[in-house]
Amino acid sequence: MNSPDSSPPRGPAALPPSIPPEPTPVREPTVTEAAALAAAAAASAAAARKASATGGIESALERVATEMLRQQGLERRWRVFFRLAWLGLALALVGMGLASQSPPGATTTPHTALVEVRGEIAAESEASAELLVGALKSAFEDHGAQAVVLRINSPGGSPVQAGIVYDEIKRLKAKHNKRVYAVVEEMCASGAYYIAVAADEIYVDKASIVGSIGVLMDGFGFVGLMDKLGVERRLLTSGDNKGMLDPFSPENPRQTAAAKATIEQIHRQFIAVVKEGRGARLKSTPDTFSGLYWNGEEAVRLGLADHTGNLDYVAREVIKAEDIIDYTPHENVAERLAKRFGASVGAGAVKAMRQMAPLR
Repeated sequence: MNSPDSSPPRGPAALPPSIPPEPTPVREPTVTEAAALAAAAAASAAAARKASATGGIESALERVATEMLRQQGLERRWRVFFRLAWLGLALALVGMGLASQSPPGATTTPHTALVEVRGEIAAESEASAELLVGALKSAFEDHGAQAVVLRINSPGGSPVQAGIVYDEIKRLKAKHNKRVYAVVEEMCASGAYYIAVAADEIYVDKASIVGSIGVLMDGFGFVGLMDKLGVERRLLTSGDNKGMLDPFSPENPRQTAAAKATIEQIHRQFIAVVKEGRGARLKSTPDTFSGLYWNGEEAVRLGLADHTGNLDYVAREVIKAEDIIDYTPHENVAERLAKRFGASVGAGAVKAMRQMAPLR
């Protein structure tokens, strides 16, 4: 039996239920800490935006650089193209000009050789001694040429150029034993007639202008105008006659007389050439060598010309060779373009040749 204060037997003592620890109370950041956190967040966002913007700028710069390189490549190719085009054009013009200057090739077919004397007779003209002499040589040397015809339409010009052509015609006639005929169209005056008298016969149209056997030297005097304007001429020379015939100085009688003597001497040379060329056919009058000119009909009567007739008539009826071959070097389209654009073409060609070396 148990005593009243005895307890029933117990098992292991039961532990009291565990109590979770109280959470650490969250402390509100102070104003300073909140400001620091906000600043850090703002700095992070700014850094992100900056990184994004930097990447965009770099991408844009890369695209711009690529486009610039592409444009430079295109420009380089176009520069090369235009340089080569300029060079090709210049070479083509030169080639065409040289081809036009080349006389016709030698031919065995009987024909009449034609050389044109057209326009002013001067050193830089189409009727220069250089061009005419070259054409005459080609015409005389061609074995197929039965005779040479000078077709003349010129008011004259330089007595020097005319004299060179005259002398060459006389030399070639003697060397090749070929006859020369002058055929006048509109005009054969002064220096042109100087050349014509080297021919064996002169044919004219009845209305052609022929003659003007004389020499002139012209100019102007501005002394009176300068006096009215109050302009003083200051001319320094190392010789008494170095300023001879200066248009801004008063006329000097002694210098005028010297100039007159010079042209009179040239006139005598002209007269001698005409008398030699025309011989007994010339019916000289006081006006023959006075500088006057006549129409073709009167020129025939005075012995300045022989007959009336044109180029075709002379080739067909006189020379008996109707085929006419022109030996005159004529200006062609290429030469006209070269004259008009010669400076720019030349400059472009030179620039192209200079810049071709460094091209890659």
